[in-house]
Amino acid sequence: MRKQMQRVLTASFVAVFCVGFWSPSAAALTNTVAIGNPIVAEAPKKGNQTPPSGSHEKTDAHGKKDGHGKGTTKEHGRVPTIYEVIPFLLLLLGIALIPLINGHFWESNLNKGLVAGLCSAPILINLLIVNPNPHALLHAGEEFIAFIVLLWSLFTISGGIVLRGNIPATPLTNTIFLAIGAVIANIFGTTGAAMLLIRPVLKTNRERRHKKHTVIFFIFLVANVGGCLTPLGDPPLFLGFLRGVPFEWTLKLWPMWLVKTALVLTIYYVWDTFAHKKESMKNVARDEKDVVPLRLEGSINFLFIAGVVLAIIFGKNLKALIHGSGATNYFPYGELVMIAMGLLSMRFTSKKLRKDNDFNFHAIIEVAVLFAGIFIVMIPALDLLRAKGGSLGIKEPWQFFWATGLLSSFLDNAPTYLTFVSLGQGVTQVGDNILALATHPHHMVILKAISVGAVFMGANTYIGNAPNFMVKAIAETAPGESRVTMPSFFGYMAYSFGILVPLDIIITLLFFRS
Repeated sequence: MRKQMQRVLTASFVAVFCVGFWSPSAAALTNTVAIGNPIVAEAPKKGNQTPPSGSHEKTDAHGKKDGHGKGTTKEHGRVPTIYEVIPFLLLLLGIALIPLINGHFWESNLNKGLVAGLCSAPILINLLIVNPNPHALLHAGEEFIAFIVLLWSLFTISGGIVLRGNIPATPLTNTIFLAIGAVIANIFGTTGAAMLLIRPVLKTNRERRHKKHTVIFFIFLVANVGGCLTPLGDPPLFLGFLRGVPFEWTLKLWPMWLVKTALVLTIYYVWDTFAHKKESMKNVARDEKDVVPLRLEGSINFLFIAGVVLAIIFGKNLKALIHGSGATNYFPYGELVMIAMGLLSMRFTSKKLRKDNDFNFHAIIEVAVLFAGIFIVMIPALDLLRAKGGSLGIKEPWQFFWATGLLSSFLDNAPTYLTFVSLGQGVTQVGDNILALATHPHHMVILKAISVGAVFMGANTYIGNAPNFMVKAIAETAPGESRVTMPSFFGYMAYSFGILVPLDIIITLLFFRS
């Protein structure tokens, strides 16, 4: 029966792909913007004013120039059709539904890779054969390499840090864990902070029966909301820094960070207080009896984390120093340093520490195979957004906040951030320099709305931000009583939309009404 279901599912994927990509109606919808190029979204026109267009050159995270030079949108481009978004939607549905239909099938990372590969195949065929644009795939590949190397290095290094001991899993203890994570996410990044703290949180709560909500709130705060005060905190803010936003500018987001963090912590404390009262007397007694003072081992790995942080900050400068400030070739200097830090961690951390930490690569492999597919299938989705974004009528800060945030929930939040920054530059007429948008006394609020929306609402789904999936995978594969059965894709969304969206409405009323 399971094999028949798998065959039906595979056949359905292939059939929809074929109908979508090679139907006459799909071809008829073709227009003129390049797939995969950083298209500047069309801004609403005011009178005879012409908003800044893609004719201005922009430098991406790797220093490559985008504009009307080599690989221009006008010379080589086409607007993606709505049919080309189907593989992206199907991959999202696969991630959401297959675990419910056949959980055993979904346990294998090989099967996850099979689904991601099936969904990616039509996009690959389209960009390599039907509508050739290898630049789009190269650009996505470079971004994926930077993305997965950063996650792998932080995952590997943090796996060598062991927090021994056990303290009572009271609501206050858990709330303090989350608060600490929300702060250090701005130093180690949301990925680094999540990987450092998720295992101690799981071990601390292993005697408790009601603990699923703790991991969910951990994703909310440590893996997302916490990291909006520095460019190191979350990838969208780091890309903004690379494009010219001053490093300290993100500190201007502290009021939004403080309000959202305080509200989430308050809700969690009340929730966990009620959950703690539901625990059996036996579990509470075990938890209170099994108390061992906390101590940290594997602290050498903090040096390697510092090396990763320095690679993030100075990787771009290292390239400019070696090749000159105008260099456009891509070479992963920063990524090589991160790989070296991960390998050094493996070399100088005892195997016993990793064994005690139940360390394995299952979670990072799961993220790699799924996000490899996501990075490919989201190419046309993002390009369609860039090409048609101006027609959405987005002008006010609250509109930028919600549009950026909701799309960041399902698309990668870093390119979504850049797309809406381009739209914001056009709407405000500040020119093509992101620094002008960041420092303009009246229009700065738009960049704040875009930044906060991308970071905060990455918590709305498992795929909104990479650490979400990693935390889920670690919680579900933890040993013994530490293991937590996490909600499904849509089950998690019920929590996030029920808890976070009302808080985002409060953020809107306080900071982005006009």
